[in-house]
Amino acid sequence: MANKAQQPPHLHLAEVTASQFLDIWKHFDTDGNGYIEGKELENFFKELEMARRGAGVDPSNPTFRERMKEFMQKFDKNKDGRIEMSELAQILPTEENFLLCFRQFVSSSAEFMAAWRRYDTDRSGYIEANELKGFLSDLLKKANRHYDDQKLQEYTQTILRMFDLNGDGKLGLSEMARLLPVQENFLLKFQGVKLTTEQFNAIFAFYDKDGNGYIDEQELEALLRDLYQTNKKEVDLQNLSGYKQSIMSLSDGGKLYRGELEIVLCREPIV
Repeated sequence: MANKAQQPPHLHLAEVTASQFLDIWKHFDTDGNGYIEGKELENFFKELEMARRGAGVDPSNPTFRERMKEFMQKFDKNKDGRIEMSELAQILPTEENFLLCFRQFVSSSAEFMAAWRRYDTDRSGYIEANELKGFLSDLLKKANRHYDDQKLQEYTQTILRMFDLNGDGKLGLSEMARLLPVQENFLLKFQGVKLTTEQFNAIFAFYDKDGNGYIDEQELEALLRDLYQTNKKEVDLQNLSGYKQSIMSLSDGGKLYRGELEIVLCREPIV
């Protein structure tokens, strides 16, 4: 049974569904960093070739390397030598490919944060199944994709399976942000910088000088600079400006309330 569990999922990519695509992705992105790269990439292409040819393949064979090079030229759009989800999602049939549909609708982290604020209607810090369904419905309408209620439900469940890491049936901000292209997912930059409730409370109180419950854009920039320096991370001013703008997309008229900031900087929203 153990060997069976380790077998890669269905790899006839010409007929893969969104759900099967998810299984393939999870199987090969073993470290969960949003890329298939290095040994993961070689293993993926090896299994792909085996599925296509119905026979074993030798990764050391020059023909294998040539085929892999051709595959990368086709799918590695940003030429960084690795495959991210949006690149591999090109294999999906048009009607299944709501991942690329999402990328067309939300092309930057700032747009993503604005969408998050719009669809987290109860300001719970999560997008729950019914809110996610509304998000996907609007997304498909904007992309002029036809769908019925059954398909919408299927897409909602697939997104939950894909990104609901803790299995609670709803998406936190960091989970939902995995829909973004990796280079746009500024939340990944905060991995290892996540704060505990106590740390967040102390930091927010420090920057919210007047105690009115929110901070402004300048205060946020100072907070992010200090956060990076405290955690011995290089401060790239251009990236810092982008992160600041993305987070401020959650604000209410330039006022960033603690509830919005805590879902970015804390592991879980504070209850």
